[in-house]
Amino acid sequence: MESLTVQPALEDPSPRVKPAPRIQNLFRHIYHASEDGTDENLLILFHGLGDTDVPFSKLGKQLHLPQTATISLRAPEKVPYLYEEAYQWYESFDSLGELLARPNPTHVLDLLENFLRHLTLECHWRANRIHLFGFGQGGSVAVELGLRWWKAQGAQNPEARLGSIVSVAGPLLSYPTPLTPCSTPVLVFYRPTSATTKLSTGDLTALKKGYEGVQEVQGSDGDGMPRLKEDWEPVMRFWSANLSRRNSSGLYEVIGGGR
Repeated sequence: MESLTVQPALEDPSPRVKPAPRIQNLFRHIYHASEDGTDENLLILFHGLGDTDVPFSKLGKQLHLPQTATISLRAPEKVPYLYEEAYQWYESFDSLGELLARPNPTHVLDLLENFLRHLTLECHWRANRIHLFGFGQGGSVAVELGLRWWKAQGAQNPEARLGSIVSVAGPLLSYPTPLTPCSTPVLVFYRPTSATTKLSTGDLTALKKGYEGVQEVQGSDGDGMPRLKEDWEPVMRFWSANLSRRNSSGLYEVIGGGR
């Protein structure tokens, strides 16, 4: 008969309530602590080209993810020649107003890497509790950031990888050549029939070259962000599988022994 041992469950040494990030010198942002009072996960939201942080901050609140704080970042550069509030994560247009075929995200990735260091070193977030969600250009920034962080931190220490990434129609901007694919789970949502939110076979191949676990979700007809229940359901299941839950104090775990 198997012997059982009952012992107090190990508690996470990081604080249950994390301090709000102080990154005004890096990004304008909107931060919301977890609604249930336990900041176990952090969801960072990256808006698309020409948008701001405000709509994605509202989205983060509407998701009601358990034990999850949210922070919506505003891209650092204004889209040129526009009078309204419209921002880009990196230079996107040439002098004629045409989209650049090969944009360079290096500057914003440098800023975001500093931001992640601030979160892990000063705000007490574990890297594998930090999750990214991005749309379009924001999705591209998210998957590029995941690879950069992996090369700098996680390849030598799997616990230092980011928790997960959801990219809505945001491909990698460069073809990855990692010695070891990144272990951060990725969900990529796209619409095969859309002119603006589809991904090519090459886009998907590149993601699977850079990341060892990529889940594809083909959305319903239309454009833009997931809107219908059937669009959001696989995203919510992905988060359910990858978000962490903190043990409540006073809980015990049962450990099986030998027979």
